[in-house]
Amino acid sequence: MLNSIMKLAAVALAGTALAASTAQAQVKLPPSVTMTAYDTGTSGFNITVAVGKMFKDKYGTDARVLPAGNDVARLQPLRLRRAVISAMGVGVYFAQEGVFEFATREWGPQAIQITLSSIDCNGLSLAVASDTGVKNYADLKGKRIGFVVGSPALNQNALAVLAFAGLTAKEVKLVEFAGNNAMWKGIINNDTDAVFGSTISGPAKELQTSPRGITWPAMPFSDKAGWERMRKVGPYFTEHTATCGAGEISKDKPVQMGTYPYPIYSVYGSQSEDEVYMLTKAMIEGYDGFKDNAPGASGLAVKAQAKNWAVPTHNGAVKALKEAGAWSDDQDNHNKALLKRQDTLIAAWNDFMKANPSSEPAKFTEEWMAVRKAALAKAGMTDTF
Repeated sequence: MLNSIMKLAAVALAGTALAASTAQAQVKLPPSVTMTAYDTGTSGFNITVAVGKMFKDKYGTDARVLPAGNDVARLQPLRLRRAVISAMGVGVYFAQEGVFEFATREWGPQAIQITLSSIDCNGLSLAVASDTGVKNYADLKGKRIGFVVGSPALNQNALAVLAFAGLTAKEVKLVEFAGNNAMWKGIINNDTDAVFGSTISGPAKELQTSPRGITWPAMPFSDKAGWERMRKVGPYFTEHTATCGAGEISKDKPVQMGTYPYPIYSVYGSQSEDEVYMLTKAMIEGYDGFKDNAPGASGLAVKAQAKNWAVPTHNGAVKALKEAGAWSDDQDNHNKALLKRQDTLIAAWNDFMKANPSSEPAKFTEEWMAVRKAALAKAGMTDTF
């Protein structure tokens, strides 16, 4: 009798081991996936290419990365289901909120949600050409600041850094460019003096080796008033000590500045839970296959994920994070509140569109922003714009 019980136990253990093995091997991606990212050479593009190579090496899936110079262009293929995931910046927050370039008849608030994002050794701030003589951001008064048409993230971020120094758009000269790479070419060609970006982006390194050179003025954490001003313009920024990047930034020469997750791998809430689960799980399980293949990629580690950020996590990604032991009840409650915020904004938008809004673009945006503010106030939710 005892022998029979032992045999049954052995069979049960073997079955459990087989089930565990099957669970680890259950990731199944389609034959090909299309992703969008910033322009070629940017850190977001490079990281996405590294992830795509891992998809091919580990899962046999061909990955196509579409470069785009602004948030609208990155999000449009995802919206039209021509891409399955997008490496967004903080523009994903603006899309959710329906503000700036998303406060138009063609867009409005988007049910955009996130999977994994990266916070690494790099920082995000205004890169300044060394030949300007600028030592701190207050010295940018009267200087030329790069803006990108159709990119509220880059533009708002630049304004947030200026706000840290007590400056506004009226106290600098804004120079517009068609895309992110064009803007960086502009600073190299002396068409502008400062541009927003990541300390580890390819264009930042190009500026470093150019005759103009590159510098990243510090944003001391001790300057509480400066950080308060900055967060009024960019509430998603957090204090961060950058230890890698173009210029003299290193572990030996760290620079205090701001950051937020980037890239933020984003999907639509309407995408199937299984599809997003598989994509997220593939990135988690394939981490070792891409973490060293692009600067900043190591920041996608599952244990390093930003918690309780400004945009909700997709249910499929939540499932993968739970399996990896990287999700808590606190995060779940925060996520539900963010999903409710999205529902509130989209409901307000739908009512607004039924009310025959103005056909004049500027008036349309003005009317929407008023409706948006009222809807959030009624729901007891914060409006940072």
